Amino acid sequence: MPDTKLCLEALSALSGCNVESTSGSSLLTPQDFVNIVALKEFYKQEGFHELEYPSLGTLSLRDVEDQDLYSSPPALTEGPSTAGPSESLRPNVKINPQDFFHPQYDYDFTHIKDGDTKFLRGNEQYTRPCGWNRVALRVMQKYDGGEQWLGTGTDAWPVSYSGQNMDGSLGIILTRGGSPDQEPKFLDAAAASLVTGETKGRGVYSTPEIKTAEKYCKTFKSKVDGKTYKVVLQNRINPEKREKCQREDIWLVYIPEGTNDVQTRAIVQTSIRPYGLLLKQV
Repeated sequence: MPDTKLCLEALSALSGCNVESTSGSSLLTPQDFVNIVALKEFYKQEGFHELEYPSLGTLSLRDVEDQDLYSSPPALTEGPSTAGPSESLRPNVKINPQDFFHPQYDYDFTHIKDGDTKFLRGNEQYTRPCGWNRVALRVMQKYDGGEQWLGTGTDAWPVSYSGQNMDGSLGIILTRGGSPDQEPKFLDAAAASLVTGETKGRGVYSTPEIKTAEKYCKTFKSKVDGKTYKVVLQNRINPEKREKCQREDIWLVYIPEGTNDVQTRAIVQTSIRPYGLLLKQV
């Protein structure tokens, strides 16, 4: 496993929080981190400036590096919440590395090349994160229904990767839905995109291709070793919740219009489960 402090820096970069180690209970779980990453991108896509998250309060949707921390954030006309000047600062998050990481399942893909070798997860092609070092997250026995979702069989969930700024700006027109009751919404989204010039589908995006995730991933400079790293979350995505888009390297978890904050978080939580923190030195 890479240096624990480096891993905490990576989590900080992903979440926009100051993630620190504790010997006590973790404030956030691995699921919380994928929720935060997904919800931040979704609300940014919707034009909001802030995200309200349980136990954390208000999170700015702008990178701290781009903010003047001594000025007020722009006033919101709509969105999950409004915030005062001090709330634009990064919240502090304590996690216990022993109950957050699972070193037994770490896997260093840094020097691995798969070539033409094919891998499957849940009957979908699995593009392994070659060139990256995977830090395993402790997610076993954390969900109802057993561990099949994390397996390699036909009932496993497919693998997806979450990067930063993966949203409707990628120029995606939805072409089909996963169920009859959703189909009209997807057709409406596609038709609206042709009329208005907008090509985004409303929801949370991820990709089955690590190279696509790398194009949109977060980069940070470590205080541990002074080196620069890219960071991506490796997830499993619920095949019943995931919709394929016109671009084969982009998947969407659709969030219907009129869905409130609690419902939106519930959709993400039942659709995407993280299991690996990926690091790659630049």
